[in-house]
Amino acid sequence: MSTTADEPGELSLLLDDQLCFALYAASRAVTARYRPLLDELGLTYPQYLVLLVLWEQDSISVRDLGTALQLESSTLSPLLKRLEAAGLLRRERRLDDERSVAIRLTDEGARLREKARAVPSAMGDAMGLTPEEDAAAKRLLRLITSNVTAG
Repeated sequence: MSTTADEPGELSLLLDDQLCFALYAASRAVTARYRPLLDELGLTYPQYLVLLVLWEQDSISVRDLGTALQLESSTLSPLLKRLEAAGLLRRERRLDDERSVAIRLTDEGARLREKARAVPSAMGDAMGLTPEEDAAAKRLLRLITSNVTAG
């Protein structure tokens, strides 16, 4: 039984020919490489992503945070609860709109940024990409995300 394309224009069913598998394998490998770096900070990878947004913009609504991370509130809420319990952020009702909750870093959460400064360069070294390859990879991945979510 052949797993290659049988007709002209037909796509292969070989695992190694699937872009989705290459993305999946790369994502798992990168996330696994982050683990020991983030363990030193006491963070999981999703928690690190939340903090990256907050280090860039200290006060943000839960809704805007979810949009930035492309996460549903049902996924985001438990993350925020754990980060709040760890003393890294606080959730506050906005005074101008009590239906909206603002997320803010605590002093401890802000200090953690300094400890995390080595993470991007360690990951860059692990990936072994030139600056041009890094930019091209991000551009292609953002294009894939945009195309898939638009459809």
